[in-house]
Amino acid sequence: MNRIEANLLAHDLRFALVSTRWNHLVVDRLVEGAELAFVQHGGRSEHLDHYLVPGSYEMPLVARRLAESGRYDAVVGLGAVIKGDTDHYDFVAGAAATGLLNSSLHTGVPVAFGVLTTDTVEQALNRAGIKAGNKGAEAVLAMIETANLLRRIREQKI
Repeated sequence: MNRIEANLLAHDLRFALVSTRWNHLVVDRLVEGAELAFVQHGGRSEHLDHYLVPGSYEMPLVARRLAESGRYDAVVGLGAVIKGDTDHYDFVAGAAATGLLNSSLHTGVPVAFGVLTTDTVEQALNRAGIKAGNKGAEAVLAMIETANLLRRIREQKI
């Protein structure tokens, strides 16, 4: 059996970050973690473009257009949907997750769901780097590995 794996080197990759303005105190930390992870793994900051959208509901359309553009090896969606007293949370979180997944499947470009879905602001801040690691960084690392694996698959002579 042949085992095909990818590396975590971003030196020749170009990524787009799509982040939300909503819940910016949390999302700004996710963006910082994402950029730091990209650079620490060999990526150049000038190969990382950052697009801002109003909220998580608007993110899938922009992510899809960026993936379709052919300019990026991966797109990383970053946001935070924090539960309130209404069903709005469920609709927004579900639409963002489904939309980003469909963007990836439709275009063949990996698109990360780096959107925190939490009950409280405290939980969101903890997942944005205060206590529980930085989910923005984790999303970038997943996309580095996935983009490199897709590249290996394209280069295989079958």
